[in-house]
Amino acid sequence: QVQLVESGGGLVQAGGSLRLSCAASGRTFSTYAMGWFRQSPGKEREFVAVISWNGGTTLYADSVKGRFTVSRDNAKNTMYLQMNSLKPEDTAVYYCAAKNGLVRVRVPNEYDYWGQGTQVTVSS
Repeated sequence: QVQLVESGGGLVQAGGSLRLSCAASGRTFSTYAMGWFRQSPGKEREFVAVISWNGGTTLYADSVKGRFTVSRDNAKNTMYLQMNSLKPEDTAVYYCAAKNGLVRVRVPNEYDYWGQGTQVTVSS
C-alpha cells in the first residue's frame, strides 16, 4: 500500500515557475514508477510525465517537454515536478500516481495509487 500526497501548487503568472512535490508513505516507494497527470474542468485526465523506479528513465508529454522536469529522491520517498515557463494552458489539478513497470504509462487506469491533487493556476 502506498499513500501519496501532493504539494506545491498555487497561483503563478505566465512565464513563472513552480515545483510540485509528491510525498509517499510506505516502504515500497522505490519499487514503483511514478507519474504526474493533470486534469482541467471538463477534460479527461492527461499524462504529464513519468519516472522509472530508479530515476533512470523519464518520459514527457509533448506539451511539457523542455519546460517540465520530473525527478525523485527515493531516500526521501518523494517525487518532484519542476515546472518552468508556465503557460495559462498548464492550469489544472495535478496528480501524482504510482504503478509497477513502465508499460502503458500514459494511461491513468494503469496506475495503482493516486494522490488527492494540487491546484496549479497560471494567469496570463
